Amino acid sequence: MKRRSVLLGGLGLAIAGGALLRPKDNGAPYDDYFRTLNEELKKNGPMRPSLVIDLDRLDHNIDLVKTSVAKVPGRHYRIVEKSVPCAGLIDYVARRAGTRRLMSFHQPFLNIDAQTWSDADILIGKPLPVRSAEIFYRQHKGGFDPSQQLQWLIDTPAHLLQYQQLAQGLNTRLRVSIEIDVGLHRGGVADDATLDAMLNVIAADPKHLEFAGFMGYDPHAGMGVPKILGTHAELFAKVMTIYQARVDHVRRQYPALWNEQLTLNTAGSPTYKLHEAETLTNDISVGTGLLKPTHYDLDTLADHLPAVYIATPVLKATGPVEIPSLDEKSRIFSWWDVNQRETYFIYGGYWMAEYESPKGLQFNSTYGHSTNQEIVNAAPSVNLRVDDQVFFRPTQSEFVLLQFGDLLAVRGGKIVDRWPVFQQTG
Repeated sequence: MKRRSVLLGGLGLAIAGGALLRPKDNGAPYDDYFRTLNEELKKNGPMRPSLVIDLDRLDHNIDLVKTSVAKVPGRHYRIVEKSVPCAGLIDYVARRAGTRRLMSFHQPFLNIDAQTWSDADILIGKPLPVRSAEIFYRQHKGGFDPSQQLQWLIDTPAHLLQYQQLAQGLNTRLRVSIEIDVGLHRGGVADDATLDAMLNVIAADPKHLEFAGFMGYDPHAGMGVPKILGTHAELFAKVMTIYQARVDHVRRQYPALWNEQLTLNTAGSPTYKLHEAETLTNDISVGTGLLKPTHYDLDTLADHLPAVYIATPVLKATGPVEIPSLDEKSRIFSWWDVNQRETYFIYGGYWMAEYESPKGLQFNSTYGHSTNQEIVNAAPSVNLRVDDQVFFRPTQSEFVLLQFGDLLAVRGGKIVDRWPVFQQTG
């Protein structure tokens, strides 16, 4: 074989090998679902970054939770308000689920809850600074009765003494739910001695303090823990062993504080279905799983559907990517990667979210992020035009939902309502 033939053959193999390394076309146009949403938002939407709630999918998720909770007689569903921080959305969930129970995490939202739903039963979801509680009482108005309808979450004896002093100063009685550490190790009572110190204070001051129950949050049993450390079933069994021990301790040592109406709250979106296997707890909290952002793509939520999207219009379509200062030399990027042959600048950006539709959209890390006009690259196959919508799927809900003004409630691909979100301050 001639040397020239060998060289040409080697060059051909190198070219073929290089072609295999080049990125493939990842793009695709809208599917029918997002094509319908795109046309509706272009026609009736605000043409700015918006948060879309799909009511059909939300209904599906609510019904899953409602059915699960109902499998244990006497058990109640509690809406995690921070995950759906919008009066219209909370009211929608409450009506379909048939519940008036809320879990609140933020003093300004708590005041909104108490004024908006005067018949609500509210459990605080984290130990708030006592100053926050003081502000709540100062701002509270309306028919909601905190002494009967509100449970403050307390995690330590020192925290309890602060709340006792507040109750004495207000000449009122505070209902106290004790946070217990069931394995998450994010605070809460972890031993009987600490529990005794708190229950003794409550028992000695019935005029100002009432024991209302326990809260044991257990998301680690459904997410975030490497499987080598335990299966869902193994971790959940440990959760319930701890919970049962705390309940048994109160029953034995403080029978005067025990009654069957106590709130025994637990779960969260990652683990609510696991609680179908136990009958100890009577109050199940679920919030983010109703909307299922990407961080909740869990095996325990496999039956839930994504029900929330960010939609924002394309402002500019500028063709193959061009990097500042590289100018025409930027052509190397679009030559090599078909997914950089179209460049779009969208309205806003840099959200806690991932590209959802059209398929194949990608962030340009060389160009960088922008909260004003984010760059998006794609292959020509995405077939986007100026004014078309780029759809993102949020990674979480509680903060993201507050960033876009009114939520757009959509059913069958059509906007049917607009819901103002809560304000962060009060």
